[in-house]
Amino acid sequence: MANPALAPAQDDRAALAGRLLSAADGLAAPRTAIDGAFVSIGDRLSSCATILGRLTQTFEALPAELESAELSEATERLAIVGHRALAISVELAAEQEAITRMAQVVAAAGHPIAELRRTVKMTGIVAINARVVAASVAGEHDDFSVFTTDIAELSGSATATVADFARVYDTLCRAVTEATMARSRFEAAHCHTLTALAQDLERGLGLVNAQRARSLEASADTGRTSRAIAAQVAALVMALQVGDATRQRVEHVEAVLRGLGGGDVALVPPIAELQRRQLVAARETLVEEMSAGAAALSRLCRDTAAMLEHARAVHGTEEDGAGLGPLHSALREAVALLADCEAERDKLAQVAGAVADTVRILLGHVEAVQEVEYKMRLLSLNAAVKCAQLGARGRALDVISQQLRALTGETVVSAHGAVEQLTRAADVATTFTGSPIGATADGVGALEREATAALSLFSAVSDRLGQALGELRRDTPIVARQLADAMDDLGRHSTLSEALSDAEIAVAELAAGAPSTPPAGEAAGNLLSDLRRRYTMDQERRIHDAFTGVAQAQPHPVHGSPDSVDDLLF
Repeated sequence: MANPALAPAQDDRAALAGRLLSAADGLAAPRTAIDGAFVSIGDRLSSCATILGRLTQTFEALPAELESAELSEATERLAIVGHRALAISVELAAEQEAITRMAQVVAAAGHPIAELRRTVKMTGIVAINARVVAASVAGEHDDFSVFTTDIAELSGSATATVADFARVYDTLCRAVTEATMARSRFEAAHCHTLTALAQDLERGLGLVNAQRARSLEASADTGRTSRAIAAQVAALVMALQVGDATRQRVEHVEAVLRGLGGGDVALVPPIAELQRRQLVAARETLVEEMSAGAAALSRLCRDTAAMLEHARAVHGTEEDGAGLGPLHSALREAVALLADCEAERDKLAQVAGAVADTVRILLGHVEAVQEVEYKMRLLSLNAAVKCAQLGARGRALDVISQQLRALTGETVVSAHGAVEQLTRAADVATTFTGSPIGATADGVGALEREATAALSLFSAVSDRLGQALGELRRDTPIVARQLADAMDDLGRHSTLSEALSDAEIAVAELAAGAPSTPPAGEAAGNLLSDLRRRYTMDQERRIHDAFTGVAQAQPHPVHGSPDSVDDLLF
């Protein structure tokens, strides 16, 4: 019969076996809970590690995007757009001066042309008077054709020539007026816009370059931080292996308790005491490691949130394409403005061309006007000669001759004045339609095409950056939620600890009355040696050695060993 001091009081073997099984069953629930909790935490952290790894690759790729050939070409084109906009602004100012000068010159030709028309009209009146006077003094054999027909014929041809000349001049005045109005409309719609556009693009280019520098630095920092956080996650996953270790340790205690039911009841209290110590140590280690893990996870949550927020603050949002969005929008507006500018400038160029064409047509009439001038001079001379031949009889006709001579002088002055102003108008028209002002329309069109090309390049890079930032926006809440859920799971370690504490009570009751020294004898020694071989944790072996008072150098457990607790107890 077993020593009563070493056996549970008043318990028979069956009752003791029932208590052992009950204590073992009490460990099953917390063991399962530990396993489930840590598997869940591990899954969440592994998911975070995967997402953070993908984000790391994304942000490490951003510097390449920001230094891409496309973006470099876009910024170069942007600089060209700004410089050309300033140049075209200067050219448009010169063009305005040309239009103003042309309007002044054409207007200055109005007075001599009006005088020319008046002179020709007066010549017609003189022609009528000359015929009347010639009829009153003419004899049977007198030849007064210079007064009766030549002056009238000259008046008729001069009237037709000057009328055509004046008609073309009126057309020129309308064309110049239309050009001036078109310029006024253009100025009203685009006054200072090209200069402002150049300044805005230069400022935007500076902002983009600064943003690129910040984004490059921040992308590298974000990549390094993200890798560091991923390493923290991996380290935390490894640290949380305590869950698996605790599960194994609880399983070991559970297996020993189940195996004690059919063996020597005298060994139950000391072996139960050893299992209680193992259980207490496992629980304390679990609580300690889970508390440390919760603190580390809390830091990880803060670091991750800070890293993602920093990346979002530096790179912007997917809508603004990592800081390129505002410039992208400004450039899109610039393209629309330049298209409108080009359309207006095309209209203006057409009007300017019409002015130049009209000036050329008008100059074509100058020869006819000069022919009128020549004929009037010749006719005036012939009239003077005829009057001298007539002597006293030609005094009346001499008055006609003097009038004709005076009108000839006025015609010469008016014709010279009109020709001089129209020649100047032709020179201005040549300046207006020539280089560089004549190329302004093409320049605006080329500028629009350059801006459109830059816009296309910016759009491509901005879209890719926007996709990266969209990935950041989508994944950030997922990471935050996974980490928060992991925090909640770790926060339940107190429940697991309480469940293990409750199980410890049952094991402690089985250990009641255990001697202060380890059990002696061959059977006890074999059992203790077998238990030690089955341990998978160093801490289990240390607790075991402290219990037995013997430091053993045993090999690590060999699974599938023929020895077992059941073999030794039965």
